[in-house]
Amino acid sequence: MAQHLKNISVQTFRKYLEWKGLKHIRTNGGHEIWCRSDLKRPVVIQSHITPVPEFIVKQVLRTLNVEKQDFIDFLNS
Repeated sequence: MAQHLKNISVQTFRKYLEWKGLKHIRTNGGHEIWCRSDLKRPVVIQSHITPVPEFIVKQVLRTLNVEKQDFIDFLNS
């Protein structure tokens, strides 16, 4: 059964980013900027929109170069 990446709260998504080794470096308006030294670009999430839109989750997973299953495993742990 395929699991969708919707209805992910901002709090849960922050925990996932921390779990992947990212650090919250600043908040600019309603956007949080997260970084890790090996990433080409920072991860930006909107802190005022919950749940996190599915396309944002997919975009962040691409930036982190991880599979959807990695995030699903995190949710199920």
